[in-house]
Amino acid sequence: MSTTDELVFKFKEHLTVLNRSPATIEAYSEHTRHFLNTMDGADIKQTTAGMIEEYIARLYDHRTIEGKPYKTGTICVKVRSIKRFFEFLEKANIVFINPAEFITEPQKQKGAIKTTLAPKEARKILDQPNLGTLSGIRDRAALEVFYSSGIRLNELCRLTIYDADLAGAMLRIKGKGQKDRMVPLGRHAVKFLREYITKVRPRLTKKNRACRHLFVNRYGQPISDQVVSIMIRTYVRQSKSKKHVTAHTFRHTFASVLIKNGADIASVQKMMGHADLKTTQGYLRSLGIDIKAVHKKTHPREKDKEDRKAAKPIFERKKGPYERK
Repeated sequence: MSTTDELVFKFKEHLTVLNRSPATIEAYSEHTRHFLNTMDGADIKQTTAGMIEEYIARLYDHRTIEGKPYKTGTICVKVRSIKRFFEFLEKANIVFINPAEFITEPQKQKGAIKTTLAPKEARKILDQPNLGTLSGIRDRAALEVFYSSGIRLNELCRLTIYDADLAGAMLRIKGKGQKDRMVPLGRHAVKFLREYITKVRPRLTKKNRACRHLFVNRYGQPISDQVVSIMIRTYVRQSKSKKHVTAHTFRHTFASVLIKNGADIASVQKMMGHADLKTTQGYLRSLGIDIKAVHKKTHPREKDKEDRKAAKPIFERKKGPYERK
């Protein structure tokens, strides 16, 4: 096992102990491996902040196969991976000085507008699957769940048959860090899920009855993130939409619709599975909603007249004789 392989393996073990999600572990490991491969076999203990900054600078010059630069969010994840890697090395006494300690992540533009779908646009995409086929009914059910629950792509692929409570119209979602949350399902999502579970899934899993995943492919195996992403792109293209729509677009739309219709920020945070309230508040900014104005309008202490009187200064400065009345 090479030094790079050994370091990445230990880093993955460390992330697993911290209960990071499989997707996070895989992403951090790959980004770390890429960084180490650019070091040309140099001793990890000799890594300096300058070397890391030089690597980050090259990320900005990098172009994908399509000739496009990395998005700021992508660079953020790569930088975060390196920072977490060196934090681990320092704790494990593999390095004695953390060269990434003062390296900062690129700043995402606050309040950047996230792509969302208008009701008509969403409906047009949802209507694309051919309900005369097994895969069409499955795909419609998946799209309805995306739109109704704000679920993440990897969360949908991890759902089991025990997570959907159709009678109670609720969905149990295993989120980041293995944290479960319960999210209501709309009547359309319940309708198509019921049809998929009762009529389609038993036929797809005929040769693999042991499978407990909710959404499966034609071989009865758990459906993959990649297959679902391709499925969404196909139906978006068929709908003639000019927007760049992904599974996350349905998630952004879900949050935006809730907030626009008056849902309180704490409830939205809970349904989205956000660990940090600031992440949810980003949707308020992207919609042009003033957080302070929302607080003033909705908080009981702001709405009560007696409370407003009590909030006035007890001692008011009197104007001097030469000040304007």
